[in-house]
Amino acid sequence: MPAQVGAVKVVSISSSSIFNIGDVYAMAPESSAKTFAGGGSFNTGDGISINLSNSTTYVNDEDTIDQSTINSDDI
Repeated sequence: MPAQVGAVKVVSISSSSIFNIGDVYAMAPESSAKTFAGGGSFNTGDGISINLSNSTTYVNDEDTIDQSTINSDDI
């Protein structure tokens, strides 16, 4: 059955979002990310004390693509 849609206001859409108005069979958003961080970067909680002295994060990424987000149906 066709959809009847009134006024629509889009404030923002992020990079891995889907915006659809009306009928749809299937939706499958895909995204990937790589995060580099030094020691102790993702510690959370109350009263954490970290002493890393001279902490350095070396990043040497020679790969062009680490994980492809291309849908196998598109190939």
